[in-house]
Amino acid sequence: MTTILVTGGTGTLGRLVTERLRADGHEVRVLSRHSRPYAVDLRAGGAGLDAALAGVETVVHCASTPRGGDEQAARNLLAAAGRAGVDHLVYISIVGVDRVPFGYYRAKFAVERLVEESGLGWTVLRATQFHDLVVTLFEGLSKPPVMAVPAGVADQPVEVGEVAERLAELALSAPAGRVPDMAGPEVRPLDSLARAFLRATGRRRPVLRVPLLGKAYRAFREGGHLAPERAVGKVGFEEYLARRFGPDGGR
Repeated sequence: MTTILVTGGTGTLGRLVTERLRADGHEVRVLSRHSRPYAVDLRAGGAGLDAALAGVETVVHCASTPRGGDEQAARNLLAAAGRAGVDHLVYISIVGVDRVPFGYYRAKFAVERLVEESGLGWTVLRATQFHDLVVTLFEGLSKPPVMAVPAGVADQPVEVGEVAERLAELALSAPAGRVPDMAGPEVRPLDSLARAFLRATGRRRPVLRVPLLGKAYRAFREGGHLAPERAVGKVGFEEYLARRFGPDGGR
């Protein structure tokens, strides 16, 4: 039995990783800001982090936020993992962090480099956006009477449960460095995904494709965040929507 620490273990991905590892009989510690007994703010570090890592062999680092602080959190985690003698750190990143000049992507790419240079055994998996993240985006965009989406941008959403399965598998394997990306089963224009969302939720909105400006938008339009050659996911967007909202569109 392996002792594993999952950072962000109460989040969308971390919770599923924790469940899968525990189902396999492993001791799993969940670290988040509010999850006792390992309630730790990674950005602050401190004695609580050292205690959480004592006796841990593998860390699965899922904690992340677009609000900033990922790099400092990683520095604190990696330093404490080194002190604790952790054998293996698995990090979940995003497809395109090295190609899309978007602030959150740049932070994730910087964390990748910190992991690689840490001196620990490491594995990095990049995945495309989760289905639920796309739905969260569309829920916000569909509030006005017209649903505006970025013109010319496609996405390749992947099922979070499938990514969790892969992370659990990697956590129980030897350090592998950068492993092949994991992407959803199909590349779809955003307006196509938006219309599927509207149908599934029973909402009626015209969808308007709006061109944007900037380097990040251009990189997204060019598909820097996609991995069509790694379309290994099985669950498509409509299947996810049907599971989440049901046949009556959640009405």
